[in-house]
Amino acid sequence: MSLKIILIMLALSGVGGVVLGYVLRVLIGLAQRGSIELEIKQKLLAAKEVAAKIVAEAEFRGEVVETERLAPIEEREEKLSSREERVAARETFLDEKENEVREREQEAARAKESAEHLAKERSRELAKAANLSEEKAREELFSEIEHTYEEAILLRLQKLSANGRERLEDKARSILTTTIHRLGNAVNAEVMSLSVALPSDEVKGKIIGKEGRNIKAFERATGVDVLIDDVPDRIMLSSFDPLRRHIAKVALEKLIVDGRIQPAKIEETVEKTRAEVAEIVKQKGEAAAYEAGVIGLDPKLTALLGRLHFRTSYGQNILQHSIEMAHIAGMLAVELGADADVARTAALLHDIGKAVDHEVQGTHVEIGRRILEKFGADKRIIVAMQSHHEEYPYETPEAVIVQVADAISGSRPGARRDTVDRYLERLGDLERLATAFPGVEKVYAIAAGREIRVFVNPGKVTDIAMHTLARSIAKRIQDELKYPGEIKVNIIRENRVVEFAR
Repeated sequence: MSLKIILIMLALSGVGGVVLGYVLRVLIGLAQRGSIELEIKQKLLAAKEVAAKIVAEAEFRGEVVETERLAPIEEREEKLSSREERVAARETFLDEKENEVREREQEAARAKESAEHLAKERSRELAKAANLSEEKAREELFSEIEHTYEEAILLRLQKLSANGRERLEDKARSILTTTIHRLGNAVNAEVMSLSVALPSDEVKGKIIGKEGRNIKAFERATGVDVLIDDVPDRIMLSSFDPLRRHIAKVALEKLIVDGRIQPAKIEETVEKTRAEVAEIVKQKGEAAAYEAGVIGLDPKLTALLGRLHFRTSYGQNILQHSIEMAHIAGMLAVELGADADVARTAALLHDIGKAVDHEVQGTHVEIGRRILEKFGADKRIIVAMQSHHEEYPYETPEAVIVQVADAISGSRPGARRDTVDRYLERLGDLERLATAFPGVEKVYAIAAGREIRVFVNPGKVTDIAMHTLARSIAKRIQDELKYPGEIKVNIIRENRVVEFAR
């Protein structure tokens, strides 16, 4: 009995334990569920707060962007509004002016009608009085006025013509006088020879060389005439070409300083000097363009311009003459309202053809035109420079200005010497004539044009052909040139054999 009770109690206690465990388990599950839900709620609240902050920040930024976008639009709208107001005010003003003009036109038309009416009435009255037609009365009226005031009208016209001519002449005289006074350059006469001082007679002997071979080599290389005994302690270098004289002078001074004077050294020194003088020519051209205020010239054109430093016209240095002309032309152009840049450039380049006229056929004006066209010069400059010797018509005011500037620069007392220019021209013609023969390499006119030295190519001209060539040159000189006295023709043919020992 007691065992059953014990078993029952044990069974009940087991069931109670199971129930109690289940209840505890349920309670623990509920407690855990509550804590998870609380955590989820807290996270949801935090997420909502973050989302609210993001939304608020986005709205704030949107408002800022909208404000920044709308600000220029509002400002532009304000400007457009103010501009529309100004346009409206201007339209109102123009309308008022238009009305005033229309009223004045109407008044003028009425006045014209009134005048025509009065004239017709007067004509009718005259026609009635003289029993003439209206047209006949008008002719009678005009004839009477013309007859009555004819003398007064003629005197008035003559006076106006005379006064106008006097004013124009006074104005032109004033412009030219002012221009000439503003530019007063001194003019130096060109000489035909240069002298080189000798330190001693020993140097003179070296320059002459054995049997004169050094001096002959120097004359051949430079194309100048060397005079030894004309002036004590000096050597005179004579040539009609200033560029040759300058090269010869510089080369001879270098040889004297070096002390080694022999044919090979002479030729080497002369060639180096030619290169140096070419650089000087370039610098002279650039300096001339800068002084004349002319910019943008082609470098090759500037080099050609520099060669004019060694050329003369009637004893006047052509480069200085061109610079002077550029200044005069610029002043005249400013006074007359013409294009000063075109006038200055055309005046500076007007004699550019003389830089190569001994190498190219044609007048220096025609040569200059071709040079400027080749280097792409402005058409207005070519038109302005081509008329300075009246070979072409004056097409522009600048062309007349260049011609006037040339006359002013060249006709001043002492500016030019006619005999020198003719002399140089004759020597140049001598050299050009002899150079035209086949086989001729170099030609130099020396001894004041009384002798020419012709250097021929030994491979093209034989010893026998030299005699024929000399006679041909002499005959052509007689037929084509005018000269005083006689001219000696020297034909020089020289064979050179060079070999190297290695």
